Amino acid sequence: MWHELVLHGVGGRTVAEAKQRMSYPEALRWFAYLKKHGSPNQHLHRGFALLAAQINNALGGDAKVTDFMLGEHSPAATQESEQEASLMDVFNLLAGRA
Repeated sequence: MWHELVLHGVGGRTVAEAKQRMSYPEALRWFAYLKKHGSPNQHLHRGFALLAAQINNALGGDAKVTDFMLGEHSPAATQESEQEASLMDVFNLLAGRA
């Protein structure tokens, strides 16, 4: 958890610096936030996973978004936020017309 905080500029530039600067109650609040909402990078990873799955499917593959996602992911969380996109949606996104 400390690494996630530091990667996003919370507390300091190193884990040691963040531990020194943050109070214990503040750190607990950040840990609870990360546990509840996940990493801020999670949305970026999900977007790239969706793009990879769409390209795979367009080329005849049968991959799912979860095949390209990093780390652990629950099927319930994936189904809740997953939206089907057409190949044209992906091309529009890449062309900046999203």
